[in-house]
Amino acid sequence: MRIAVISDLHANREALEATWKDLGRREYDRLVCTGDIVGYGPDPAFCVDFVREHCEWSLMGNHDDALFSGASDFNPYARGAVDEHRRALEPRWYTGSARRERWEYLRELPLTKTVDRYLFCHGSPRDPVREYVISTDGLLNRDKLADIFELFDEVAVAGHTHQPGIHDESFSWHSVGGRETYTVDLPPGSKAFVNAGSVGQPRDGDPRACYCILEPDKVTWYRVEYDVRRTQEKILQNPRLDDFLARRLSVGK
Repeated sequence: MRIAVISDLHANREALEATWKDLGRREYDRLVCTGDIVGYGPDPAFCVDFVREHCEWSLMGNHDDALFSGASDFNPYARGAVDEHRRALEPRWYTGSARRERWEYLRELPLTKTVDRYLFCHGSPRDPVREYVISTDGLLNRDKLADIFELFDEVAVAGHTHQPGIHDESFSWHSVGGRETYTVDLPPGSKAFVNAGSVGQPRDGDPRACYCILEPDKVTWYRVEYDVRRTQEKILQNPRLDDFLARRLSVGK
């Protein structure tokens, strides 16, 4: 079973379309999403519809959840985008069934999924929606990482940090970095925490979209060029989205 994993699309149509095209060159059996379909970007409805059509399932990300629970703990840029996406997506009495179905799909997203040896979540097994598992946890917060590793049997797969890479069972972090592709072995019986990276808003200094494919004994990440300027232009044309959300896409931060 080969599972392609996309995460943190963040309403970025151009990045998602480029990723879909790149996936057409790969061999995989299932396509899944670990959440944050919305947030930050200019095309939330398109991205929701894409996931509904092409992904076997998606999980609830913290930006998806904020549409319903509020974004009071978000920074002003992220909170403004959530408010704009709620305005664009929430059904009104005069809207048709497509908008209502889209909204209900987001409301009912599950928190976790287990498939074969993999436990999927957006944040962490301890807090599936909001907890960050960051690259320095194995060095600076080993107790936290040890607690999280106790909550899954073999491989946990998440997103949320927008930083692709893997914590192995020694808690060492292996980053995808600036590589176009990067493969790490996942021997049967070993433990690892995999971060799929972000399609729509990478934050590891590489502005290219990122996704991964899980195979029985390994995981491979792929970087994809997309039309960053087109996405930026659409953000800048929307007065409800802060210009900062466009600028950051150029540098992958």
